[in-house]
Amino acid sequence: MMLIGVDLGTSGIKAVLIEEMRRVVATASETVPVSRPAVGHSEQDPDLWVAAVLACLDRLAAEAPREMAAVRGIGLSGQMLAGLFLDADLRPVRPAILWNDQRSLAECAELLARMPDIGRRTNGTPDPGITAPKILWLRKHEPAVLDRARMLLLTKDYVRLALTGEVATEPSDAGGTQLMDCATGRWDGALCAAVGWDMAHLPPVLDSWAEAGVLRRDLAARWGMGRVSVAAGAGDNMGSTLGAGGARPGDAVLTVGTSGVACIVDAGFHPGPEQAILTSAHVVPDTFLSMGVVMSATASLDWMGSVTGRGAAELAALAEGFAAGGSLADAPVFLPCLTGVRTPLNRPDALGRIEGLHPGVTPAMLGYATLEGVALQMADCVAAQGAVGVMADRFTVVGGGTRSRLWLHLIASALGKPVSVPARSDLAGPMGAARLAAVAAGAGMSVLTERPAREHEIPPDPYLAEALATRRRRFDAAMARI
Repeated sequence: MMLIGVDLGTSGIKAVLIEEMRRVVATASETVPVSRPAVGHSEQDPDLWVAAVLACLDRLAAEAPREMAAVRGIGLSGQMLAGLFLDADLRPVRPAILWNDQRSLAECAELLARMPDIGRRTNGTPDPGITAPKILWLRKHEPAVLDRARMLLLTKDYVRLALTGEVATEPSDAGGTQLMDCATGRWDGALCAAVGWDMAHLPPVLDSWAEAGVLRRDLAARWGMGRVSVAAGAGDNMGSTLGAGGARPGDAVLTVGTSGVACIVDAGFHPGPEQAILTSAHVVPDTFLSMGVVMSATASLDWMGSVTGRGAAELAALAEGFAAGGSLADAPVFLPCLTGVRTPLNRPDALGRIEGLHPGVTPAMLGYATLEGVALQMADCVAAQGAVGVMADRFTVVGGGTRSRLWLHLIASALGKPVSVPARSDLAGPMGAARLAAVAAGAGMSVLTERPAREHEIPPDPYLAEALATRRRRFDAAMARI
């Protein structure tokens, strides 16, 4: 079966054309700019998501027209937690407010006061990245805009609307709105009332693997296709977890992308709001996904690269050289809190910090400190998840950070466990979306639990583990002061 998987990331879109979930026929990608109209604000024009997806599919059709004509299913995964509000004509009333937006700090406290048990009913404790506090903020600051809103959608749901003309969502992504009871996967009237949102303005909820519509005839004709099922899809963390083989309880997939996420598959609903753990439905039946979040992962390396005048890849290479021959004790300690801390401290107001600067500090040392800080914070997430009963047995790492072998060694050493990198780890998101498309197009449910080929395994490094044991104390002391 020929399938397409599309992953809508924060900074760009990836699409993969794949045959029988084994042979990658073609790939395409497009960047999408992020707007920051004020300090702490992060927005995108939703129509840019649609334009980018259409451009990607145009490119796939141009590169592989015969295979494109044979496509039977399209699946979507997308960045989660966005606040996207549509009018009666299903057009956006304003730009989408993204997951890393921080404007609704005060509204988080207000929502928690209204619903003290919200962290036990929804995906976690109120956070400015989550959708519900954004509704309260808009009600205060842009009431006329919110008055026009007649539908709340999420990123991949808006793109699916453009592809099919149908309005729908599914539990993995919708769990991030804080308007859904995550244990049951149903919209909750009391949660909606707490933020003043009409339940009639929410989309129907389908299974992630269900057909949520059929590709519009004009688009099918544009790409030379016949009837194409479009799956309900997944939140990006669930999609990449599935694409990397995370389908059974105990599977852990660590995503090192713009943000870092420790995703652990769980057989039950084990929320951890006190440690800012997010818990939503997974895209495999009868499972949940526990998510510990590092707010700035590759975003931290990108920022450090801009500060030092080096690109992220060059800085990572310099860090590798330093780790191989330098004294790690001489490197400063970096806290990757550029957009706050989620797990385990729940401090969205926190700021990043570099400690231990001295005249001998080099860009290579700063690069190393950045990789190390993200690895240590990722290990903090896994420890916090274990404390609430979510146990990880097998670790896989995906995302742009896997291009740095040092980063992989640091993560393995910080965890004290080997980590695996799947083949084509850069395509985990769209591959997971393609698996959902396969089921929607008629393949059996077993496709969801097939494990992808492994590229290599990275064991903990004894030298790094010894150094981290000492440097961890400096890191923890600095975190305690933020």
